[in-house]
Amino acid sequence: MPPARTLTMAHWGTYEVEYDDRGAAAKLHPFARDPDPSPIGLHMLSDEVTRLRVRRPSIRRSWLEHGPGAAPEARGHEAFVEVPWDEAEELVARELDRVRTAHGNRAIFGGSYGWSSAGRFHHAQSQVHRFLNSLGGYVRHQDSYSLGAARVLMPHIVASMEELMAAHTSWDVLARDCKLFVSFGGVPHKNAQINAGGATIHHVKAGLRAMHSAGARFVNVTPTADDLDTGGPVEWLAIRPNTDAAMLLALAHTLVAEDLHDRAFLARCTVGFDKFRPYLMGETDGQPKDAAWASAICGIPAARIVSLAREMAATRTMITIGWSLQRSHHGEQPFWALVTLACLLGQIGLPGGGFGCGYGPVNLMGSGAARHSGPTLPQGVNKVADFIPVARFCDMLLRPGDGFDYNGKRHAYPDIRLIYWAGGNPFHHHQDLNRLRQAWRKPETIVVHEQFWTPAAHMADIVLPATTTLERDDIGYGTREPFMIAMKRARPPVGEARDDYTIFAGIARRLGAGDAYTEGRDAGQWLRHLYEEARQKSARSGVALPAFDDFWQIGLAETAPPAEPPVMLAAFRGDPAAHPLKTPSGRIEIWSEKIASFGYEDCPPHACWLEPAEWLGSPQAARYPLHMLSDQPADKLHSQLDHSPHARATKVRGRQPATIHPDDAAARGIADGDTIRIHNERGACLAGARLSDRIRRGVIRLSTGAWFDPEQSGSNRPLEKHGNPNALTLDIGASKLSQGCIAQTCLVEIERLDAPVPAVTAHRLPEFAPRSGAAS
Repeated sequence: MPPARTLTMAHWGTYEVEYDDRGAAAKLHPFARDPDPSPIGLHMLSDEVTRLRVRRPSIRRSWLEHGPGAAPEARGHEAFVEVPWDEAEELVARELDRVRTAHGNRAIFGGSYGWSSAGRFHHAQSQVHRFLNSLGGYVRHQDSYSLGAARVLMPHIVASMEELMAAHTSWDVLARDCKLFVSFGGVPHKNAQINAGGATIHHVKAGLRAMHSAGARFVNVTPTADDLDTGGPVEWLAIRPNTDAAMLLALAHTLVAEDLHDRAFLARCTVGFDKFRPYLMGETDGQPKDAAWASAICGIPAARIVSLAREMAATRTMITIGWSLQRSHHGEQPFWALVTLACLLGQIGLPGGGFGCGYGPVNLMGSGAARHSGPTLPQGVNKVADFIPVARFCDMLLRPGDGFDYNGKRHAYPDIRLIYWAGGNPFHHHQDLNRLRQAWRKPETIVVHEQFWTPAAHMADIVLPATTTLERDDIGYGTREPFMIAMKRARPPVGEARDDYTIFAGIARRLGAGDAYTEGRDAGQWLRHLYEEARQKSARSGVALPAFDDFWQIGLAETAPPAEPPVMLAAFRGDPAAHPLKTPSGRIEIWSEKIASFGYEDCPPHACWLEPAEWLGSPQAARYPLHMLSDQPADKLHSQLDHSPHARATKVRGRQPATIHPDDAAARGIADGDTIRIHNERGACLAGARLSDRIRRGVIRLSTGAWFDPEQSGSNRPLEKHGNPNALTLDIGASKLSQGCIAQTCLVEIERLDAPVPAVTAHRLPEFAPRSGAAS
């Protein structure tokens, strides 16, 4: 008889591991308790996925033979030399010691941005931060590519994004009480497959259908109609990308002009309306932000803007915004405008009303499960003060010593000599990848822990093979997920792969920091310790978890739902004095004195309309008349498992599909399935055309996730062959306030490719060479 199934967890879901008669992991199945499981991870055991594993420590040949800084332009296309683990550990330890001795710890960048793998202990980013802190510290990153603008703005005006995300009104409350659901940017089911730390019960599909069945009406303001599926009718308002702030302001203008705004709520729960009102009504600049003004910008008829505002004021309304809207130039503004509009409606804190930010980007928002503490690996103390906003990574490498503004303060970029990356792929997340290719040559050494030969691994100097979640014990936990999962090792490591903890422990011992890093515990002892810590904290919040041994034997721990489902900001609304917000005033800030004190011309102290650097109303549109959106793919999380059979089945002739309106395609002689070239002054990439009338004319969508695959032509702007949109995106900050990523501000042109099509080589193994010289 084969062994009983065990559980494992990924960011996109929980899976049951089936074993064969020999006890070997043979197949993955969806978690039986999940009503809407994600198929993304079902092929994690497949030969196609395993083929690209990093099997042994590998050193780029020039670096090994000539030392740090050798031939950085060869990164990405030079052969690697496989070496024993002892030698790899010693090389990494010596290089870390050289850099910190010669240049200080502020020459080491350990931002290591990325989702890495699920599991609360073997979380690569936590492990690399703990490791580098045990050595004296490192330069870190702040915020995220997903939420760079919102993470900085929202604490100033209402609450942190972490607090808001965990407090969203639950789907069952929305089904019971919401009558009108207005989304800016949709509620994409494909995005909600994932949750940070892992998902167990996916509830977006059922939540939206329950609302439809209960009679809720849906309005979706977005360039792409397919990002809200309720199982019933949805009114689609096909807005121009990057213009949502203008429409939100016009909705607010209608409420004030027709005296539909909630004066009592504004007085009790907000500050600054009196200072914002003159801008909104045109008293400061002579331009009322009315529906006619907004219509010329956003493309939505003025009459519909006015009527929608009236409908919102007349019934219980939830307005929600997608994260993609703040990944744009001046991306703070649509979020601030949404909160302002919700304040004017006065329904914040009421069941089924208020705002969301937003439903759909991850599985968390709308969950009614209990909120409790999960296992958390302490990262120690970072003695280096230097940091960067995460999306300013290239600026840091290319402009050491230059100053930058961020959230009211002035900082300087450090001079980075060594990058240590574990658990992420910068050649997925970052914008303007051709600029990143140049910046990537600046450091003397790049060390990467990787499971697969990703673009980041190909571009590194030292690649250390890391295990996957299936090859180690861990604990799966996600905020407001109803289950905690015992992630039991399902198979031995592939090749000579080691878990990140073992790798870091070995290097730390060579540098005299072994005890500081491990605290005398092995991985199993850490799991027990972290679980019992979380169990005690959860008990203090009223959530009971079983003892570790019982949890591990059963395979999961289920938490009871709270007595009352969450309604976001209900306590604050009920008594703002007793439950103040953490803003300077304790209330929602329509106008922020603190942001005003910063004096940023690109982020005034209230919601406003500011023209993006490029959009369909800008001069650049004459040359590049299409706005490219680069959203989360449906077939993977970011670029994870791009080489799996599930992801590869969605490609068009091996390339990422690009969605185009039939009229835009016909004007360029493009048919469905054609290979197209998408280009602007920053770069060009190839993709496969997919025609749809569910996208606004003048807009194309190229989802992220295709592994970066530039032609090795020697050009600074080589053709990207696989369909990675970040070969084209703009690498500047959203504003001086946040310096957030602005990937959604991007104009392009497209053409059918009639020339011979180059082969896709993204999913290749590197060349391996024998050692031909002495080790450095």
